[in-house]
Amino acid sequence: MSLVSFVRAHKNGCTLRNAIQDSLDLIKYQFTRKIKNIVIKPNMCYYWDSSTGQTTDPRFVAELVRIIRRRVSSEIDISIVESDASAMKCRYAFKMLGYEKIADELGISLVNLSEDETERVEVTAGGQLFRFMVPKTIQSADLRVNVPKIKYLVHTKISGALKNIFGCNPYPHKFMYHKKLDEAIVALNKIMNFDLCLVDGITVCGSRSYKLGLIMASRDPVAIDVAVAKIMGVSPRTVGHVMLAGKEGLGKIHFSARGIELEYFQKRFPKMGAKEQIMDIGYKLANTLGLNNRLGLA
Repeated sequence: MSLVSFVRAHKNGCTLRNAIQDSLDLIKYQFTRKIKNIVIKPNMCYYWDSSTGQTTDPRFVAELVRIIRRRVSSEIDISIVESDASAMKCRYAFKMLGYEKIADELGISLVNLSEDETERVEVTAGGQLFRFMVPKTIQSADLRVNVPKIKYLVHTKISGALKNIFGCNPYPHKFMYHKKLDEAIVALNKIMNFDLCLVDGITVCGSRSYKLGLIMASRDPVAIDVAVAKIMGVSPRTVGHVMLAGKEGLGKIHFSARGIELEYFQKRFPKMGAKEQIMDIGYKLANTLGLNNRLGLA
């Protein structure tokens, strides 16, 4: 079984950096000194500040960069990557969400995958054939690190490690894949396989924003998403893309937990019922499209 770690940050003097290090040590993860080029993919689904629990906290990424440089080399090349979406442009998100600031401070690159050089690749998932453009920055990386959030989504029930890679698709109008979203998510994870997952669950967004103080780590995106679903109160077997990813060999649906018991975070996660999830996501979508202001709901 795959190892998945559960660490509580900011408890008994445990700093964010120490918590990230502990999460890696619990799964016995070691950075090799042969690594020269690293890609980090946070979640920047929209312009929501990380305090909402919707986007990856840039402070989390900054501490991860410091850990990598200390454990590997101060000269290592590190890029933070994201792609444009229909309602989100990287050039604004990088600035508004605090990534320009940490890039300047730490000397790392910000890469808009929608403007990157790409190669066309065909891939099949769930019996569906897809043709995607794979960014060169991801193809050429020696190590790929996935830093997702934990969220509810109406189309996929949860958003975790596997769903975060959907954002690596450089094509901005990603809604065109929503009719086959489970298959598209798995297909993208097949052609852009990330080596390490670190979940930023410091602040989460369920029925409300809540400081959960959770950090998770695993080499296995399927295993970590199964754990994410359980924490959120969602049966993993009802999450199509997670089960399909396990079936098609991207990871295991069973895991061995390390660190604090999963139940500790499961009891504290601000869960939403199915009706609440649909209403919340509908409101956010309307807000993204600018409809709430027109309807007087904002």
